Amino acid sequence: MATLAAIAARRAATLARTPAPSQAASLIPRRGLAGAADHHGPPKVNFWQDPMSPSKWKEEHFVIVSLSGWGLLIFSGYKFFTGGKGKKEENLAEAAQ
Repeated sequence: MATLAAIAARRAATLARTPAPSQAASLIPRRGLAGAADHHGPPKVNFWQDPMSPSKWKEEHFVIVSLSGWGLLIFSGYKFFTGGKGKKEENLAEAAQ
């Protein structure tokens, strides 16, 4: 009997907390601070529109250009310090024998 009374009390409390249909709109979350049109500062441009001003580039364009530059620098450094040896020299050494 005590468990039935407890179940009934929980259901009554749940029904008392549930808002009326006119108040259901208050349960919908609001996105007050998520305004996408609220820009801070000058508008960003594509890197090919203003290639000499990285501060004006879009963030994703800046990342792509920077990573490409670092990749080119590392690869060219590797080729420079290893002498640029490739398969051509290996094939020439095998053909001479």
